[in-house]
Amino acid sequence: MRTYDDTFSGQRIYPGKGKLYVRGDSKIFRFQNGKSESLFLQRKNPRRIAWTVLFRRQHRKGISEEVAKKRTRRTVKAQRAIVGASLDVIKERRSMRPEARTAARSAAVKEAKEKKAAAMAVKKEEKAKRATVASKGQTQRIVGKQGAKGSQPKPKATTR
Repeated sequence: MRTYDDTFSGQRIYPGKGKLYVRGDSKIFRFQNGKSESLFLQRKNPRRIAWTVLFRRQHRKGISEEVAKKRTRRTVKAQRAIVGASLDVIKERRSMRPEARTAARSAAVKEAKEKKAAAMAVKKEEKAKRATVASKGQTQRIVGKQGAKGSQPKPKATTR
């Protein structure tokens, strides 16, 4: 007994059942019933219609053989050194007690703050030095944007 598959739904068509549809380019389509033919002619995607074989295959519905769960591989974590710190340094830091860690952190923060304050003091000193030099010399003239670029000053109008 010869059976065909429905072009749209993928279900079996037994002899004496179904419809045959021949398109203009002589391609043959077989349908189980008017429902699947209608959906095909509406250009519906069988992967989006829940009762078709294609949808069920795509969404893994009704597969009884796959009851046995696949064994998953456990990922093994390996410790590696990071650039600028060797593995033993990392392990040592990890095993540090929380009190020691906070003390080390506060010391580092304090050191960074002192460094920043020293840099700011130097900057302030330099700024004060520049201000005294400017005040000793001539008073600074306000220069426009074009003058700062080095353009020629506008000539004064001689006629009215």
